[in-house]
Parts: sequence; C-alpha cells; structure tokens
Amino acid sequence: MSDKILGMVGRTQPLFEGDIARLEGELTEIIKSSRFLVIGGAGTIGSAICREIFRRDPEVLHVVDISENNMVELVRDIRSSVGYGSGEFATFALDCGSDIFKAFINAQNGRIGGYDYIFNTSALKHVRSEKDPYTLMRMIDTNIFNTDVTMKMAYEMGAKKYFCVSTDKAANPVNMMGASKRIMEMFLNRRSEEMPVSTARFANVAFSDGSLLYGFNRRIEKNQPLAAPCDVRRYFVTPKESGELCLLSCLTGENRDIYFPKLDEELNLVTFSSIAEKYLENLGYEPVQCATEQEARDRVAELKAQRKWPVYFFNSDTTGEKDFEEFYTDNEILDMDRFESIGIIKNELSYDSKKLDDFSRRIESMKAAGSWERGEIIDLFNEMIPNFNHKETGKFLDGRM
Repeated sequence: MSDKILGMVGRTQPLFEGDIARLEGELTEIIKSSRFLVIGGAGTIGSAICREIFRRDPEVLHVVDISENNMVELVRDIRSSVGYGSGEFATFALDCGSDIFKAFINAQNGRIGGYDYIFNTSALKHVRSEKDPYTLMRMIDTNIFNTDVTMKMAYEMGAKKYFCVSTDKAANPVNMMGASKRIMEMFLNRRSEEMPVSTARFANVAFSDGSLLYGFNRRIEKNQPLAAPCDVRRYFVTPKESGELCLLSCLTGENRDIYFPKLDEELNLVTFSSIAEKYLENLGYEPVQCATEQEARDRVAELKAQRKWPVYFFNSDTTGEKDFEEFYTDNEILDMDRFESIGIIKNELSYDSKKLDDFSRRIESMKAAGSWERGEIIDLFNEMIPNFNHKETGKFLDGRM
C-alpha cells in the first residue's frame, strides 16, 4: 500500500529513508532502553509512531487514546506485522483531559518510574471543526490546554523529552485549527523553560483517518461517487513517513525545534482531484467527470458496470481553506543542513506570559458563563496572532458532498 500511496502523491521514493538509515543505530539504542507514552496513539500519526517505536523493542510502550476500536486495531496490526517484543506493551482507552488520566499517570510514576519520552498526537485536526462554537471550544481544550497540562505532567515526572504534533497550517494561519496549533506552540515555548520540547509541522498525511483521501475508500465501499476540489494543491506524506518524522523530532531534536519535511513546490504539490483520478486508476476504474453532484450520485451503477466511476470536481469556496501550503514563515530561523530530507525551525525562547495567561482566563470565563459565540473566540485568536488572516466565506465543508 505504501508504494501505491507514493505513486498517488507523485513520488517514487520514501522521503526520510536516507536519514533514518544514517541514524538507525542511535535511534535503536535510545528506544531499547527507554519508556514511552503515546497520547492519541490509535490515530493515523500516533499508530505510525507506535509501529516505529515497537519494532525497535522499547522497554515500555504505553498507548492512550479515546477510541477503543482504533486501539484494538492498533494491537492487531502490531501483533500481525511485528509480533512481540521483550518489553511491556499496553493500551489504555482514556481521555487525556480527564481526571482518570491523571490518576493513570500517577500510578505509572509509582509503578514504572514514569516515562522517558511522551508523544502527544491527540488533536482536533479538521478545518470543519470550526463551524460551531462548541466544537471550536473543544478544539481549544484539546489542541491547546490538554497539551499544556500533559507537558506539565511530563515535567513533573522527570521525562527527558515531550513531543507534540503541530501542523503546516500554523505557519501564517487562515483557519482556527491552524491558529489553535500556533497558540499551542506559544504555550509549549513557555513550558520549554522547564523541560525540552520539540514538534513537527506536517504535510497532509495521505489516507489518514477522516481525511478526504480516507473517505475515498469509504465511498467505493458504499458505491458512492468521489468528490474533491480541483484547485487546492497540497503536500503529502505517507503514514509511515509521518511516524518517522515524529520519531526523529522527538529523539534527535533540540529544545524548541520544529521539524518539517523538505518538499519541492514544483514537484510535490498535488491536487486532490488528481489523486482521486490516480486512486481510481489503481483500482481499475476510469474516472468520469460529472457536471453536478446529483449526476455523480445517479450514475454510479451505470458507470461501475463499465469499470468506470463518477467523480465531481469543484473549485473550493469553504471557510478556512488555505490557498497554498507553507511550513515556515519569513521570520523563522531555519537549519536546512542537518538532514537530507528534513528542515528545522530553530525557535528562540520567546513568549508573552501575560498574553497566554489572559487567553486562558478569558476562555475559562466563557466556559463559566455557560455560553459563548464563535465570533468572540475568533476575535480572541486575532489578538493572540496579530497577522491571523481568518478566511471566512460563510460556507463549510459539511455543506459539501
């Protein structure tokens, strides 16, 4: 499947293969003698990290995720592909923002002496999650406050390193998801005075849970047409590459480093519609473009019988869609020499503690009042990120097929 994904996103070779091979001895030595906790470890990125850690035989690998079903699949996948290691591997269906999780952490501190490395991949990652004030508030809790709290826990247990996933959309954000991750980076910068932290800004992870490409599989299973924007170009990495990037950032990154993949704009930016066409061709279907959503719905049975499949491609007009992808801004200092395939943003210790405290206070005030408006949260984000250019169109992805 990995080779097919590479072909669909316009590449022939794995991105980080050379850097991983060069550092394999160092990575394996660290992992074999260390205890790991992966939060959000049953999602696409989290499970990819778990596989990278597990195949190098860690002393302890514990995985926390709120999705019990995805956790079962993670265990089955690891047992069916890698088998069994000599260390302790266990999964826990927990919410990392709950009191139960705090009790779990306290118990592990006493039982195994805590964790050496903590990966946090839990997030609300969809732009569509900003459409209503309630999901938007949960995004703030998950992406910002849960991150801050779990890093505090990591410091208190004496962990060596904390890693958290950021996003390419945190660079000059135009949507609330990207802005929430940018604010998360500010909170992490403050915590970096207490303990080392590193992050990664991602390209889109091809066929990750809930993504448009993941949805292609579901549409085929359910005999439904494929729909995709034809004017949105994005960078992609494979699930395995996402795990490798996170592993390298956590185990080799210096304090406050942000890792990102070196991808070429001319060679590696691809449209969702072109991936849809290649996806269907890999399945042996010829894509047939339809003029409307309804035409695409109506023609599935007719076209399927001819080894063809209806597609509906459209120009994007929904809130929060970024016109182009970028991993860093003009104001950030880069190290482009350390790795063959990875760039590093070298962050200084720089934060406004008063601003962060005021953000926390105002969000808590909204919750205490029991009601809040989407607009007042957007206004608060604008204060936190002066160059935040929220792209509001009044239309959201849930209004699309």
